[in-house]
Amino acid sequence: MRYVRLGSSGLSVSALFLGCGNFGGIGSAPAFFGAGETEPQAHALMDAALDMGITVFDTANAYGGGASETFIGNWLRTKGPRVRSQLLISSKVFNPVGPGPNDRGLSRAHIMSQVDASLTRLGVEELDLYLIHEPDQSTPLEETLGTLNDLVHIGKIRYIGASNMPAWLTAKSLWISDKYGWPRFEWIQNSYSLLERSDERELLPLIRDQNLGYTPFSPLAGGWLTGKYSADQPFPPGSRMTLRPEPYERLTTAATYRGLSSLAEIAKTHNVDMATLALAWLLAQDFVTAPIVGPRKPEHLIPGARALALRLDPSVSAQIGALFA
Repeated sequence: MRYVRLGSSGLSVSALFLGCGNFGGIGSAPAFFGAGETEPQAHALMDAALDMGITVFDTANAYGGGASETFIGNWLRTKGPRVRSQLLISSKVFNPVGPGPNDRGLSRAHIMSQVDASLTRLGVEELDLYLIHEPDQSTPLEETLGTLNDLVHIGKIRYIGASNMPAWLTAKSLWISDKYGWPRFEWIQNSYSLLERSDERELLPLIRDQNLGYTPFSPLAGGWLTGKYSADQPFPPGSRMTLRPEPYERLTTAATYRGLSSLAEIAKTHNVDMATLALAWLLAQDFVTAPIVGPRKPEHLIPGARALALRLDPSVSAQIGALFA
């Protein structure tokens, strides 16, 4: 495992994060609460990630209706303080956790209540990393950032970040934090992969300019970059395209399948699988801090380990990137 700095902070993180969004559900969607990995399966994944040297477990208050945080907390209690001291627990707030009008969003009331709920489920005294899960147009940004500032100062969270953020709102957030002397977002966590490149237009230049961390989720585009989907075959049962296809329906084009075929050929020349090559391409980008991998089985971590060992020549990286530019 490699370890890198998170943005301009002094915090070292593993070059891969463990995504825990499928623990007890599939993301924050209530329709899938109770699906995803069972608690024993989640524990096996966390054991494998720990053995691999991964030090950041990424969850959210709404994943699995709170089950993801609960599974992590129960696992931590079986490991003791030595393991807890080695890990960084990252959680998020925004998505609905109940039917009430204040059971979602980034208001002071909701954030304050949800931090305590997350700490209780996780069984920890403070969250190492805490993100807004997405922007909240109904709450003033000053209210949200001021609340996060208070939580840092009272010791409930250590570092703050933001997910699903556009460039303009990221810049505005940094300006407000600088104006009031509040903690800044140290990193941005957006969808980014060979098949999702929209951040390249505006956000990534800002990331570089402001020395922010960048931890892309869906680095394999919901399984598309593993080679599991073919133009002439139905989607495999239980795959992301049969459960939550909406984020990836735009990929069902002839151009995508042509690019995947070329990616498979390049992978063969490097004697690796497509997932390894796609992750190695991400790790080769200078703005990427750590991709968030969401394995369903412990063996799904193997491409991440192989990708860390595969150093791509810049010309090969450019060739791969051009396949889907």
